Amino acid sequence: MARISIYDSTLRDGAQAQGISYSVDDKIKIVERLDALGIRYIEAGNPGSNPKDLEFFARAATLKLANARIIAFGATRKVGKRVADDANVQSLLKAGTSSIAIFGKSWDYQVLEILRTTLDENLAMIGDTVRYLKQHGKEVVFDAEHFFDGWKDNPEYALKTLAAAVEAGADCIALCDTNGGSFPDEIFEITRTVCARFPSATVGIHCHNDSEMAVANSIRAVQAGATQVQGTINGLGERCGNANLCSIIPNLQLKLGHDCIPADSLRHLTSVARSVAEIANMPHNEKAPYVGGHAFAHKGGMHIDAVVKNPISYEHINPELVGNTRRVLMSEVAGRSTLLARINAVDPRLSKDSPETRRIMDRLKELEHEGYQFEAAESSFELVVRKMLGRYTPFFELVEFKVIVNEPCVNEVNSSVIIKVRVGDQEVLTVAEGDGPVNALDRAARKALERLYPAIGEIRLTDYKVRVLDSDKASAAKVRVLIESTDGRENWTTIGVSTDIINASWQALVDAIEYKLMRDREAKRAA
Repeated sequence: MARISIYDSTLRDGAQAQGISYSVDDKIKIVERLDALGIRYIEAGNPGSNPKDLEFFARAATLKLANARIIAFGATRKVGKRVADDANVQSLLKAGTSSIAIFGKSWDYQVLEILRTTLDENLAMIGDTVRYLKQHGKEVVFDAEHFFDGWKDNPEYALKTLAAAVEAGADCIALCDTNGGSFPDEIFEITRTVCARFPSATVGIHCHNDSEMAVANSIRAVQAGATQVQGTINGLGERCGNANLCSIIPNLQLKLGHDCIPADSLRHLTSVARSVAEIANMPHNEKAPYVGGHAFAHKGGMHIDAVVKNPISYEHINPELVGNTRRVLMSEVAGRSTLLARINAVDPRLSKDSPETRRIMDRLKELEHEGYQFEAAESSFELVVRKMLGRYTPFFELVEFKVIVNEPCVNEVNSSVIIKVRVGDQEVLTVAEGDGPVNALDRAARKALERLYPAIGEIRLTDYKVRVLDSDKASAAKVRVLIESTDGRENWTTIGVSTDIINASWQALVDAIEYKLMRDREAKRAA
């Protein structure tokens, strides 16, 4: 099968998503992860648009990349301007990248009504810019903006824009479904026609997800002859996002047999997806195909029984191929065998008839009746099992804490916590402030314990959820708190339940800290 060049635009198109603002350090980190993954092209920004991108390109020039080429992105020359005098074109050259992407209009409506110029001038803008960049020794990707909409209105003119780029020496012509409104059958037929019209050209595809067709459209374009696919990690992008490379890459490589990235790199896909989400300060989509936490999670008893016998019964691939893991969820419908499997992960000697197993299952039923739900908090589940088996020694003990809330807040601080904890025969008393009582409690616990357990400094809380369990009791209702944590290598979720939201948060916070310390201790013993 044809080799497909993966072209990542997480740092440019992805940065246009609502709520995302990368720092230069953020962009460097993402480049390094994408390069390690084996991505061929990384479109990193528009050097003519802001000083931050200029700083990025200066720093990127010092990177030693093993697989990727950095691409500077910009527009064709302006209407009526000599290309050599166009400041944006000159900024592309100053970026110092060996590869450059420029976009130009391929929809006659956009040319006439948005650019407000002639169709011939637009063709000249495309040809002049591509030719000028080629004369400076650059690899040039031409993004035909609004190509599919342009084709539907005036296919003859849309083809002329591609011809202008090809004749000027463009190395790749990328067909853009800029408004994201095309369907897979349209993408296939139009892309196939373009590939036949320009048989010597490299044809790329760039899809947006406004109709939730971006992944399917990208796949169909490849099946029609495209050999470059543009997209973003996790589908980040303007409006509804761009084509999600985390789905496209395994679909092309595992299902269709294309060579996209090195086979041994594919197993890092899930960790890259998660790290990009963290760097972008966005919640990771746990329902995402291939890389989501729910992608290979099984809850129903019959499903779990079948998966234990043979995973292909309810899994379309081996999750390890993309660096994900199979999860058997703890719940009231999981079944006795499922619970036993999780218990055996702690103590493989126990059978379903062991007294210890019965005690654990009875305790789990009690906790579920109180409002605990372990399907999303497997780390707390493991701690419960260890405590019931006497296989766990707490790292610290709470003596007491006091929470003081002040309103109005001053400098985003409205709460303080005084906490006393005991570690062995040593008591530690400390105080901390925070933005809310839970934040203050978290800071106080860290302050009290980090000197004795420095690894706590690696823990970062990535998500905090509260659910009211019995709303009919109004302000006296019981709440369930879930805290998701990471140390940059592993993610884990813990739970707390109480009629007091601060106490529920404390339970989940303690489990988060103790789970981390327990895992580190076991890793050290294994080494």
